[in-house]
Amino acid sequence: MEEAAKTARESLDLAFHISNILDTGLDRHTLSVLIALCDLGLNPEALAAVVRELQSEPCPFSPTPTAPSSVP
Repeated sequence: MEEAAKTARESLDLAFHISNILDTGLDRHTLSVLIALCDLGLNPEALAAVVRELQSEPCPFSPTPTAPSSVP
């Protein structure tokens, strides 16, 4: 079992390295989740389309400038 975990970790490291070379902007955890979803049979092209769509949208939770507070 330890050998399987080591192989999985090495595979993720390689995929993350390739992801960085391609400048995908994916962190290691997100990449791991996407790989797991592909392993479960989800269409990789559909997942890529979803990731691209999510990356192109502004984050709805990003801090927005507000007026200064009048509280002393």
